[in-house]
Amino acid sequence: MTSEPAAPVLGLRERKKLAARQALGAAALRLALERGLDQLRVEDIASEVGVSPRTFNNYFSSKEEAVCSFIVAQQERVREALRARPAHEPLWEAVINAAVDQASRDGAPRREDVRRMREMMHNAGLFAEMLRAHATVERVLAEAVTERAGSTANPLHARMLAGIVQGASRIAFHTWLTSGPDAEFLPTFVDLLREASAGMPTLTAAAARATAP
Repeated sequence: MTSEPAAPVLGLRERKKLAARQALGAAALRLALERGLDQLRVEDIASEVGVSPRTFNNYFSSKEEAVCSFIVAQQERVREALRARPAHEPLWEAVINAAVDQASRDGAPRREDVRRMREMMHNAGLFAEMLRAHATVERVLAEAVTERAGSTANPLHARMLAGIVQGASRIAFHTWLTSGPDAEFLPTFVDLLREASAGMPTLTAAAARATAP
């Protein structure tokens, strides 16, 4: 049986850069939700974190990209959670458990914040960045799935599984957002993932062969 894949170890400089990017992204999202995208300036985001606009531009090309960076950050956390799953765990179960574990840690956002974000999607620049972020997210998780499944895995199947996880997340959020005040996000997300598991037998079988003793 193969051993668990080791996660890359970041040096101090890389960790500082990652922390700065995350801080800028979090500030951009928070300020956009508070003020609206049209009232948000790059200078405001940089000032919130205590850096210069030039430093901001080292990490993001626009305020829209910074606002949408939370999407990629969330999926990167799922990737690390997947890498940490036990090596003997079947692939699909590992993906589900990693996604659910991270969703539990992140928690559901405030409904009002989600509504404001949907309203901001009418901005063409933000919508374009959102699409790019989702494309990056699919690649990030697909790479982690391929890494875990082994060399016999079909990259197209890995992308399909990543797309299922993303799709389940979006549908769960929409269902939760439009449901009654007592509805919970996480159970809906888990149910959708488990129902989708029947659609991925090929990749699961490939992973099982790769990890067989």
